Amino acid sequence: MSSLEMLLRQAVSVGALRALDVQFARLLAADSHPLWQLVAALVSAEAGEGHVCLPLAHIVPENLLGGRHPTLAAALWQAAGAPASTEQLAAGLAAWPALGRGDSPTPLVWQRDRLYLQRLWQSEGRVASFFARAALQTAAAPPGVRARLDALFGDGALDWQKIAAAVALTRRVSVISGGPGTGKTTTVARLLAALLQTAEGPLRIYMAAPTGKAAARLTESLGKALAALPLSESERQRFPAEATTLHRLLGARPDSQRLRHHRDNPLHLDVLVVDEASMVDLPMMANLLAALPPQARILFLGDRDQLASVEAGAVLGDICRFAEQGYSAARAKELEALTGCTLPAGEAQGSPVRDTLCLLRHSYRFDAGSGIGQLAQAVNRGDSARVNQVFDAGFDDIARFPLSDSEQYQRLLHAAVAGYRPFLQQVAAGAPPQAVLSSFNDFRLLCALREGPFGVSGLNERVELSLHQQRLISRPAEGRGRWYVGRPVMIARNDSALGLYNGDIGIALPDAENALKVWFLLPDGTLKAVQPSRLPPHDTAWVMTVHKSQGSEFSHTVLVMPNKSLPVLTRELVYTAITRARQRLTLYSDPRVFERAVAQRTVRRSGLAERLNDEAPIGAPPEH
Repeated sequence: MSSLEMLLRQAVSVGALRALDVQFARLLAADSHPLWQLVAALVSAEAGEGHVCLPLAHIVPENLLGGRHPTLAAALWQAAGAPASTEQLAAGLAAWPALGRGDSPTPLVWQRDRLYLQRLWQSEGRVASFFARAALQTAAAPPGVRARLDALFGDGALDWQKIAAAVALTRRVSVISGGPGTGKTTTVARLLAALLQTAEGPLRIYMAAPTGKAAARLTESLGKALAALPLSESERQRFPAEATTLHRLLGARPDSQRLRHHRDNPLHLDVLVVDEASMVDLPMMANLLAALPPQARILFLGDRDQLASVEAGAVLGDICRFAEQGYSAARAKELEALTGCTLPAGEAQGSPVRDTLCLLRHSYRFDAGSGIGQLAQAVNRGDSARVNQVFDAGFDDIARFPLSDSEQYQRLLHAAVAGYRPFLQQVAAGAPPQAVLSSFNDFRLLCALREGPFGVSGLNERVELSLHQQRLISRPAEGRGRWYVGRPVMIARNDSALGLYNGDIGIALPDAENALKVWFLLPDGTLKAVQPSRLPPHDTAWVMTVHKSQGSEFSHTVLVMPNKSLPVLTRELVYTAITRARQRLTLYSDPRVFERAVAQRTVRRSGLAERLNDEAPIGAPPEH
């Protein structure tokens, strides 16, 4: 075994690399140049961290292993041959057979001084190609659209919801981004009404979201928004009744990467609305765009400031960067004619993608008296001084407590018991499953980690024990299984045969024959009861990660931070957690840990924004 391989294995033992990364490196560069083996492991590790590519300039000793193991990183660098500059590094990689330029099927691709896994390079190229071309595909404004928009939105001053609707009506692809309460769903309801009322024939409209929770929320919120519109009964019946998940929409198959819908078997639709687009990773986005019919419209909704997807890429964030350029002069005049709203032209030169975007700026949920709204804004700006001012201002909807000793940890557990007591009282009273599932969303503990006393596994165990000690649940004795009445679970792996998907939440309750079943609320509002033994992999869900909470909202959200700063603690994570709260937010954290998290931005390395700037994106796989 070479010295480099021994060091790579040491990196696995300290958690700086995955065993998969080292195995991938062995596969591509065993018995070859040690530099190739190290770079293969690094590219694989970058993908595991959610990055799409690894820039050559980033391959320096201080960046290796995330900068957390400098001695080991220096030893790896020396064992790999220690190139003294980026130029020497490039020269050392030039003869590597596994690394190509995109014109041949190699495992790794080198483009514009970035290194990619082949599949991620292809996905990025397809997404860039689609958006760059679709941004140039205008859709003629339907006759009478100005009057229709005035009727649906009013004809007052600057109205970003109205502008967003006009953007979507006149482009094949459009993106509407906004924080909580900015009216994304209201905008879509009115937009779809305008489309239906001005369409010359029937429209097949579908709605989708990345998770079951997000799809259910979209179904519910769009239904409420439609109820408030002055529509005829026949018009209401033409709206989609429910949203589905992207996996269901594309026809995901159990234990297979193949999808039923793809470029050779496209979706049967005219309009697709995708909510919570920040959660859509790069490969899923590429699959979705490939399955679109040639003339279909697609509208993405999301919050660009939320956490990026768990898997590789930050597609919504990369695309929304172009909103800072402002609209082109021609586009500003067009939107003004359609809406009556005066829009200044943006930069003289910019990507056509900017003309497909709209940022909603005003929150209707959080007013000046809302601590949650002001806290979210301060965190989003990275303004720690303002964060402290908001917490000290006496708002009754936010609170924070330190979490540095056992007494404070016990206070957190007491708060969890108090938060879940109303839900469990409904369970004990035999309330209907739908009411119980609704009650469970009144309170939720969120954390950043999977493991440890401040992570999902540790907190779930301690909360469950505390609820058992208070006789709110009857946890089985050790060795007698995990199931009890009232146990909440979250699905961890898709099971299309059962119709359950990653992130779906169910509650264990007795059925009419007193048999324990796990009840789920489906996107169409119906209930599904499943025997516990038939469930796909799942976890207890008294506590969930902030990532898993995306697409959900809770009346009272409690955010628990670990007792030391970690790379996973970022501004986007904190902002996402805060904006899960509808009415109350409680923070348990060491003040210094929280302050560092607010100062640390999530970085997802990709080439998407640069490729979108190209008139014809280089390296894009051919259009189907």
